[in-house]
Amino acid sequence: MSNIRCLIVDDEPVAQRIIAKYLSELAGYEVVGTCLNALAAMEVLRQQEVDLIFLDIEMPKLKGLAFLKTLQKAPHVIITTAHREYAYESYELEVLDYLLKPISFERFLRAINKFQRLYEAPQAKPLVTPHKPAKFIYVKSERKTLKLNEADISYIEGMNNYIIIHHRGKGHIVYTSIGNMLKELGEQFLRIHKSFVVNRNHILSYSKEQVDLEGKELPIGKAYKGVIEEF
Repeated sequence: MSNIRCLIVDDEPVAQRIIAKYLSELAGYEVVGTCLNALAAMEVLRQQEVDLIFLDIEMPKLKGLAFLKTLQKAPHVIITTAHREYAYESYELEVLDYLLKPISFERFLRAINKFQRLYEAPQAKPLVTPHKPAKFIYVKSERKTLKLNEADISYIEGMNNYIIIHHRGKGHIVYTSIGNMLKELGEQFLRIHKSFVVNRNHILSYSKEQVDLEGKELPIGKAYKGVIEEF
C-alpha cells in the first residue's frame, strides 16, 4: 500500500516544520510538498496527486478557505489555524477537522485517526459533494410559527417542559422536550447532556468534560461520554 501523500500549506515556516515533524512520527505518511501560500499549493496539485492537505487560513494573496472553494475536486483537508472564528465556515466546506494553534501531538493524532477511518472506508465520501438543499424545521414560539434552517442551529437547551433553540445568536423558546425535538433533526445533532443537544458542525473544540462552541461552553454529561467518539 502506497504512502498517504500530504501537502502542508502555511505561511509560517515554524508551523510547517511542526506538522512535518508530527507526520514523520507516523508510518505510511509522507510530505510531498510545503507551500507558503495557496497559489503555490495550486501548482503542486496540478503536478501530482495529494491525499491530505494541512491548510492554514490567514495567508497572503489568497486565504485558505477561498483557495478551498476554488478546488473542483479537493483532497481531504485538515485546517490548521490560530483563528477560531472560521470554524463554522470551514465545516460548511466539509473539512475533516479544525486544529487550533498551537497544535499538540495528541490533538493532531485525533485528526489523523479521523482521516484514517475515512480513508480506509470502502466508499468514503469525497470532501466536496454536490450542494444539498437546506433542511428546515418549523416550530411554534411566542405565538408564531418559525422556519429555522438546521445548519444555523448551534445548540438546544432543555428547561423542564420547554426547550431553547439557539439559532443565529437568538434563543427561541418552544414548548416540547429535547427527545421529541431530536426526532425532527438531522444526524449532525448529538445529545451530550440531559439538558443539551449540539450541532456537531458548530463545535470548535472539545474534551472529555465539555464542548466548545463560538462563545459558549457546554458540559458533557456522565451518561453521554461515548458521544465524544462521534464528533
